[in-house]
This record gives sequence, C-alpha cells and structure tokens, in this order.
Amino acid sequence: MGRITVLLGSVVLMLAVSGSIASAAKPEAGTCSGGAPGFGNAEVIPAGTYNGFTVTGNCVTGPGLVTIDGKLTIADGGVLNDHASGQGTVHITGNVTVGKGAVLGLGDYNPVPPHTSAVVDGNITAHQPETLYLGGMTIHGNLVSNGGGDPASERNFPIKDDTIDGNVIIQGWHGFWFGIIRVNVGGNVVVANTSGTQVGLPGTEFEGILDSTEIVSNIIGGNLICHGNTPQAQIGDAILDEGNGPNTVGGNALGECAPITE
Repeated sequence: MGRITVLLGSVVLMLAVSGSIASAAKPEAGTCSGGAPGFGNAEVIPAGTYNGFTVTGNCVTGPGLVTIDGKLTIADGGVLNDHASGQGTVHITGNVTVGKGAVLGLGDYNPVPPHTSAVVDGNITAHQPETLYLGGMTIHGNLVSNGGGDPASERNFPIKDDTIDGNVIIQGWHGFWFGIIRVNVGGNVVVANTSGTQVGLPGTEFEGILDSTEIVSNIIGGNLICHGNTPQAQIGDAILDEGNGPNTVGGNALGECAPITE
C-alpha cells in the first residue's frame, strides 16, 4: 500500500492508497527508409500501432492492421504501397501529407461498401506528388492534391470506390490517366488543369482517343466543377463497364462536368 501526503496550510493529511499509479506506454513513432527502387522491392511495415509514421524509402504495409495514431508523412520521393500494393488494413487517426515526387497507395479497390480497407480520420494533402492510388477506402476529411505527376512514368492517378466526407480538389496533375469513379463525396469536387496521355481501349469506339479525366458514376453532395482539363472531363471508355455512367450531384455541375451529370 502506498501513501500520498497532501499539505493544506498547516495541516498535513496522510492518505493511504492501495496499488500503484502507472501510465500506459505510448507506441513509438514509426519510420520506413528502406526498400530498393522499383515495384515489388519495398520494405515491409509490420502490423501494429505507431505514434505517427514517416516514409522516406520504398515501403509497403504488410498483412494485418497497421494503426497510425496521428500523422502519416510521405516525404519527398517516398513511396508507400506503390500501385495500391498494401496488404491488410490501415487506420490513420490524423492527417496524411504527401511530398513532391512521392507516391501514396491506400485501400484495395474493392467496389463493395463499406470502404474500410483503409481509413483516414483527417485529411489527405499532396503537394506535387507523382501520384496517389486510393481505392475502396474512407477519408473523413478532405482530399486535396496540387500539381505533380510525370507523363514519362506512365502512372495513373485513380480515385475509385471511396467514401470521402469532405471536399475533393485535384488540380494541375499531369500523367498517364486520371479519374474519379464510383466515389461518394459529401462536399464539393473540383478538377482543374489536369492532363493525361492514355488512349481508349483498342477495338472499341474509344481507340486512339485520349481517355483521361474520367469523372464517372460519382454521388456528390455539393458542387461538381471541372475546367481546363486535357482531355476535358468525360465518362470515356469507363461506360463500357456495366453500371457506369453520369454523376449524381446535389449542388451545381459546372464547366466540363455539366454534360456528364444526371
């Protein structure tokens, strides 16, 4: 039995207490700086709980649950889950930031809700990333990406089968293909000044036609605004997949996206 002494004026109170007072140890901050360049050469991040996490190398989440209590940072040039190659599930309680030339992949592209292969409680913010691969996941905040991309790398920027409670703002990305497909967005969607060089499927009416900027089958609570994209926002050859088509918008559809809205 322990004892706590409390001094009140000239009176000393002796309080007996049983047991001990201990604080639970916090998980350590996580870092991943290994992995050789190239897809399939990543260092594996083990399942577990981390007090924040920073990726500076080529890394991939392994089987099981990876919980990041706080912020996930993908440093300039860092790679996490290239081509959405992560295993298991990921839960990030804070925000995610993605640096210049970096790659972030979260989720598994499963079109069936709930979109819980990865969950971000905060925002995802990217500044000139090479790309993001986001599929079958949930973002409780906003998704914002400014600039970036590399047409020579022939990388896509797919946002598919997600739930995003806030806003989606993608502007100034230039690469192979960009699209937002079958996403439930609580706020506004703005797609501006993107470009892609991929062409439509061979043997179809879309063969040889630029196939990027596909904005397809999304349910958007706010406004949908598209302008300055090359090619213009379209449904493209995604319409060949059964069930894909125009977007449902609770607010206003403006610019290039007005004609592809129910």
